[in-house]
Amino acid sequence: MKKVCHSDLMEKYENPIEHACDMQTGQVFICEENKCPEGLCESAWGSMSAFVMALAYGAEDIYNGWMKNKKSVMISCNDGFRPVSFLIETIED
Repeated sequence: MKKVCHSDLMEKYENPIEHACDMQTGQVFICEENKCPEGLCESAWGSMSAFVMALAYGAEDIYNGWMKNKKSVMISCNDGFRPVSFLIETIED
């Protein structure tokens, strides 16, 4: 995962909040039994769970040739101020 922060937008539009995203670049999460991985932001899980499930059940080439690895997708969470991008890929047993 990789995180970006749009400080200019936050200063202009966001009300101050005490607890924002605490995701860290390089974190790895593994989904088991179709559940949100421990420590993963619930909002991010909402953005990615359909892709995780599709890949878990054998979907490939979801973006029609865009990804080098056909068993992967790249998505971002829905936080416009501090979007986090996630590479989601199938792990072979």
